[in-house]
Amino acid sequence: MEFCVLASGSKGNCTYVASGKTAMLIDLGLSTRDTVNRLKEAGVAADTVQAVLFSHDHGDHYKGVEVFSKKFPSVRLLANEGTASGIDCAFPKARLNWEIFETASAFDFGDLRIEAFSLSHDASDPVGFVISDGQASLGIVTDFGHPSPLVRNKLAKCDALILESNHDYEMLMASDRPWSLKTRVTGRSGHLSNDDAADLLKSASPQRLRLLLLAHISDECNTHALARQTMQHALLSIRRPDIKLGVLYQQNISARFTV
Repeated sequence: MEFCVLASGSKGNCTYVASGKTAMLIDLGLSTRDTVNRLKEAGVAADTVQAVLFSHDHGDHYKGVEVFSKKFPSVRLLANEGTASGIDCAFPKARLNWEIFETASAFDFGDLRIEAFSLSHDASDPVGFVISDGQASLGIVTDFGHPSPLVRNKLAKCDALILESNHDYEMLMASDRPWSLKTRVTGRSGHLSNDDAADLLKSASPQRLRLLLLAHISDECNTHALARQTMQHALLSIRRPDIKLGVLYQQNISARFTV
């Protein structure tokens, strides 16, 4: 299985995942032009994408769907009922053709096995994913404020993981953001801080993990260096300096990883 993160952050999220004859996107928070161009930069032709799998109904995860589905009408759109309904409300004239999956379920799409599981976030029915090709598993777990036992259980089976490390608590509190936004971000339905992400990784103790990418890093209330440093300390504390650690960006695609 291979993957490439096309964008990660509050202005748009999209990840390419492929195995064998199967290719899909996880979320579609970029414009169609940006999505096509970033896929091309990653060495992928946009017309080879067979499906888009949506994690939740916030605009930075779905805003490109209307135009993209018109340009590539054969692409299948997969979401749970709550997410599909939320996205439909944003595009009432689009008549998007959804394929609905259950939140707590596992299903096959081509060569990939997908597990969807609940996350604590202020969206209609947000989910994380563990995607497997039968040999390795990739976890995609962003946009959540509470690391539940279910999340820890799912992370324990991952060989590669895209994990939210959204903000530094002190930077957030010192920012000029309104108090309502600060309490939303730090709440159980908000976003993981650097320390939260580090604590989750330590408690999950993922023995199979070889690659960890920190995602959804705030431009205003975090730095990539600080997110990396916090997680490096966590990895050392559980004697896992062997895990390859990277950070993801809003403006640049990641490397094209194989697991």
